[in-house]
Amino acid sequence: MKSDIEIAQSTKIQPIVNIAKQLNIPEDDLELYGKYKAKLPLDLIDEEKIKNGKLILVTAITPTPAGEGKTTTSIGLTQALNKIGKKATVVLREPSLGPVFGIKGGAAGGGFSQVIPMEDINLHFTGDLSAVEKAHNLLAALIDNNIQLKEGNLGIDPRTVEWKRVMDMNERALRDIVIGLGGPKQGVPRETGFHITAASEVMATLCVAKDLQDLKKRLGNIFIGYTYDGKAVFARDLKAEGAMTVLLKDAIKPNLVQTLEGNPAIIHGGPFANIAQGTNTIIATKMGLSLSDYVVTEAGFASELGAEKFFNIKSQFGKLQPKAVVIVATIRALKYHGGAKLAELSNENLEALNKGFENLDKHIENMTYFGFKPIVAINKFTSDTDAEVELLKKHCDNLDVTVALNDSWALGGDGATELAEKVVASVSECSSCFKPLYELDWSFEKKIETIATKMYGAKDVEYTVKAKSQLQKINDLGLQNLAVCIAKTQKSLSDDMHKKGRPRDFTVKIREIELSSGAGFIVPIAGTIMRMPGLPSKPSAEKIDIDDNGNITGLF
Repeated sequence: MKSDIEIAQSTKIQPIVNIAKQLNIPEDDLELYGKYKAKLPLDLIDEEKIKNGKLILVTAITPTPAGEGKTTTSIGLTQALNKIGKKATVVLREPSLGPVFGIKGGAAGGGFSQVIPMEDINLHFTGDLSAVEKAHNLLAALIDNNIQLKEGNLGIDPRTVEWKRVMDMNERALRDIVIGLGGPKQGVPRETGFHITAASEVMATLCVAKDLQDLKKRLGNIFIGYTYDGKAVFARDLKAEGAMTVLLKDAIKPNLVQTLEGNPAIIHGGPFANIAQGTNTIIATKMGLSLSDYVVTEAGFASELGAEKFFNIKSQFGKLQPKAVVIVATIRALKYHGGAKLAELSNENLEALNKGFENLDKHIENMTYFGFKPIVAINKFTSDTDAEVELLKKHCDNLDVTVALNDSWALGGDGATELAEKVVASVSECSSCFKPLYELDWSFEKKIETIATKMYGAKDVEYTVKAKSQLQKINDLGLQNLAVCIAKTQKSLSDDMHKKGRPRDFTVKIREIELSSGAGFIVPIAGTIMRMPGLPSKPSAEKIDIDDNGNITGLF
């Protein structure tokens, strides 16, 4: 079997103008980035058509080292929908260079369900993440410049500034640093650090903005810190929002590419779901709904993270009405949750599989809280045995949950037609199923408790003294109606990465609260989650290479 990159490179890619024609987009409306990528103008968004659009969310069980395959399933499902005569577009997030060179090695799908040109998509793409990084760091520079100034100094207390710098790379050495050393001319010394760009509030803000002016207003609302007199300082007080928006004037436009089978794919925005909201931009999703009848999108990690934030943040902010939910599960991952060792996942193990069903059951339950009866997609691996597949299907049947085998990794759209047919049926039964988990006017404590108890299955929530103080300060700023975006490990339903399966009777511990007032939410940080990952012992970067002809290898 060829590697993902070999499959992608051997596929005849169509000029992007041909893909645009499928969506009835005139060539003059495209902003071309070479032959195979283009940006789409925001005036293509049609709010009236969006109301009738069929939006499908792909989520998953709790991630494991065995892999689940949400992106592959999303792309395969889109290809299958087009094969059965539906006009469908897949809308995805942009990959971050951190995971590309860290653990993943690429994030454009897999096998015969990929988006292309996969090398470009994984590496720099159209420069959106770079623009986010520059806009974020511009604000950081303006903050430290103002602290240094004698004239025009706002009196910012450096000890209250929480705005860190960002870079799109995993670099643990930059988590905590001291800047401004070297004397008075070099700035005011203070402790700070770096986050990865995917965790930037600018990224989060871009992903919820409805247009350029809304983006500028939101950027101005970013909270910086306090003056020595205790007055709150925002980015607008530094007159930063105009220049930041200028840097993002192209990044706000969605990117059009294609699947291996020549179907439209829109890729835009890239927040992680364990430390941010984990979904592509509202603009990109609305663009897809404006240009096609069916839109397939994904939310990062599992249902208690990406899907929860997709519904409670993105759908509420964008007034979106999702029509169906697909939960991706693999036999391998379920066996891992059932206690099987990673090295033995290719062996048939019905006992471990049966024990692992608890994890799947919780994610099915989670989707019912939002009004959906989800479809379980079994993402097929060659090691899956007939007995294991039948056991999983029987379990879903006993729960009265629709289940479909998805073999799109090996067969492309042809391997997901059963799933596509069942998704179409589910959509037709759901004209107005969606309901959010909480109302924005609830107290922060009630919103956090609702997420923790219903989505994670926790029995209680505890706050550190620091977190309680931070919540009080946010309330004092009059920002109590913001949404909640909990930062939590993706490796467990709980806030303890070591608890597999379906943990019970645990307490979620909120150690601090970050304010993302530009994006419109707070970020309670549970457990030991960090917003700047480190590289693994064997980074994917070691395998990535390029030959004399410019052919890239090692992306997978």
